[in-house]
Amino acid sequence: MGDLHSRWHNGNLLYYDTYEHRLLDAIGLDITKVLLNPAYMPVDDTTGDLTGWTHTAVEAGASTSTAVLSDNTLLITTAGNEDDGVSLQVKGEAFDLASSNYTYFGIKLQTSEATECDLLVGLCITDTTLTGGMTDGVYFECLDGSTDINFVLEKDSTETTSASAVGTLADATDVTLEFVFDGTNVDCWVNGTLKTRLATTNLPDDEQLTPSIEYLNGSAAADTCTVKWMRAIQVNA
Repeated sequence: MGDLHSRWHNGNLLYYDTYEHRLLDAIGLDITKVLLNPAYMPVDDTTGDLTGWTHTAVEAGASTSTAVLSDNTLLITTAGNEDDGVSLQVKGEAFDLASSNYTYFGIKLQTSEATECDLLVGLCITDTTLTGGMTDGVYFECLDGSTDINFVLEKDSTETTSASAVGTLADATDVTLEFVFDGTNVDCWVNGTLKTRLATTNLPDDEQLTPSIEYLNGSAAADTCTVKWMRAIQVNA
């Protein structure tokens, strides 16, 4: 169990746990934040979709692709065809990786199928097909046919990708993926372990971004992705 700590950043109060980089919340006049706590997330009374999120479902196969609240988690379930799944993005692009905007993104999740899936999470430009179709973002991805988790900076469809996997996705196993932009550099962590820093040549610093989650299955089966929490917090300069 982590301990609660706090520190000041440009006159704003940041709360973190045992890991100093892992922000829990922030208070101040210069704060932009999205805190996804499935225990308290509002949903549409008619559709059941998450309020404030753009929900794009792909469901060529049997059944439907859904994202619902279940047992204090966000549960994404794919329909039964390969590449069925769900893309979720917070409505409105409020995060800007311009110089001096301190930015944290973190998410804890697990998938039922690690090898046969496409997973992408991070801060991205608004797009209904994030995997393979997006032009700008800072994100983690695990692509169909591999359990390797890579970290990517993408600007105008040009990517800088970690030279080797920063982590491994495993069936039904929690993984925590985080990155921090300190105004100059972008560092990432997997399960609390700091990974190699990427060059910022393709940092998307000329677009507004939004918290994004996409999970697609990689075979003809109904698979799941369970999100325990997600937080995106920015201190605007």
